[in-house]
Amino acid sequence: MELKLLDSQGQAAAKVEAPDTIFGRDFNEPLVHQVVVAYQANARSANRAQKDRAAVKHSTKKPFRQKGTGRARAGMTSSPLWRGGGKIFPNSPDENFSQKVNKKMYRAGVCSILSQLAREDRFAVIEGFNLEAPKTKLLADKIKAMGLGLNGSSVLVLTDNLDENLFLASRNLPHVLVLEARHADPVSLVQFSNVLITKPALAQVQEMLG
Repeated sequence: MELKLLDSQGQAAAKVEAPDTIFGRDFNEPLVHQVVVAYQANARSANRAQKDRAAVKHSTKKPFRQKGTGRARAGMTSSPLWRGGGKIFPNSPDENFSQKVNKKMYRAGVCSILSQLAREDRFAVIEGFNLEAPKTKLLADKIKAMGLGLNGSSVLVLTDNLDENLFLASRNLPHVLVLEARHADPVSLVQFSNVLITKPALAQVQEMLG
């Protein structure tokens, strides 16, 4: 599999050889869906809590007499049928949302995403990606000069070592995310319109997924 290599101006300079085991796979949509959902589920924090009928604040006095009112009998206002009553199946903070995905499945899902990005010409390699100063305008101009980030499209930049200037300059750009290659996740790879990776970062990805 050949990936396009861009110069500093965003022009295709040459081709970079990449293994077909990573960038030449068929797109497995069910697997990619499972990997993405599992990654999002494992990132959830179980911090929501609701009260059952034993936990709500209420009086134990019977609301009205048992017979003669024509209404259904009621014993306590904590009943889930009443407004202000407890929940029947309340959410608790100890809920476990995690989903297990084997390493082999996870790697195959990421390779499937990378292969599809390469086929759709949304994946490009660049020699290096650095900034002289931590200025947002410098990064925005650089990405615009490369023909990326136009018309509302987003860009994911993967580097081998996150440069401080690059990290600080990217924080104010809502459609640009800079990550180290080892921190790339399937959600980000699916979410962004284009992926730009440096040559050393590409070697790291091949080592991790090979």
